[in-house]
Amino acid sequence: MSRYRVEFTSSAARAIRKLPKNVRTRLLDAISELSDDPCPPGARKLAGVDLAWRVRAGDHRVIYEIEDDALLVTVVRAAHRREVYR
Repeated sequence: MSRYRVEFTSSAARAIRKLPKNVRTRLLDAISELSDDPCPPGARKLAGVDLAWRVRAGDHRVIYEIEDDALLVTVVRAAHRREVYR
């Protein structure tokens, strides 16, 4: 199976940089696993959006889009679970 390339939107990268180091490390570990398997166990497709998926990392969530034809995962948003869907 081919590896997916992981990219970040500028707002997602900025939000991840602002998080505490322990949370940032946990999120980046979850994001790095997406390059091997963009739909890992526990990942859920978001209702109402064609390409959007989410993966949990503790109390935080990573919202991302998968483009299978381009082998690309784009991280759109990363935030605490109560704020990420706003």
